[in-house]
Amino acid sequence: MIAGESQPDNQIDDSGSWLSIGDLMSALLMIFALLLISALVQIAEVSEKSKNNRVMIIKGLEDGFKAAGIDAAPNPETGDISITNSVLFQQDDYLLKDVGKSFLDKFIPIYSQVVFQNQATADEVVRIVVEGHSSSEGNFEHNMRLSVLRANSVFEYISLMDFPNKNAFFTKLLISGRGAIEADQSIANEEDRKVVFRFQFKGQEFQKVVGQEGLKHVSE
Repeated sequence: MIAGESQPDNQIDDSGSWLSIGDLMSALLMIFALLLISALVQIAEVSEKSKNNRVMIIKGLEDGFKAAGIDAAPNPETGDISITNSVLFQQDDYLLKDVGKSFLDKFIPIYSQVVFQNQATADEVVRIVVEGHSSSEGNFEHNMRLSVLRANSVFEYISLMDFPNKNAFFTKLLISGRGAIEADQSIANEEDRKVVFRFQFKGQEFQKVVGQEGLKHVSE
């Protein structure tokens, strides 16, 4: 009879053991869920702060250029700013015109001031890419080379300027030649001849792939 009475005790022990393991697994799953939720909340907060920094930069550029009477409008989504070649260069030339130099004298200090208005906006901008573009008119190789030389001329002139946060600005600055890659291929469009100031924001891929000739400093 004693042996018969021990059987329920063993069953209770076995059942209790399984319940303990089940409780432990439930607790671990709950902890994992809480950690996951916490991580997602932190990611959302970082993303929101990053978005706010970008809005602050783009709005700052809009307001700064408007106040200074500069004809330059950043893309409201990307912050890209296109400057037509007619402002900067003569036809089929890469040497800056006097009016182009005067434009950069006003444009760059405001651009730099907005990027470096505080540590958060400065950290948000990983790269500033100066891109040269051409229309589809003419030889592809010539247009590609011309676009690089034009971007480099802008780079060289900026290097001679004196403006706030210049050293920090240059740690982010790159040049690229796009040629006619993004131009209207059906017709030679004057609007395709331009220099674009483009941001690469933190945690974000280049908004457009840099050309084969890009991201280098051309000395000539």
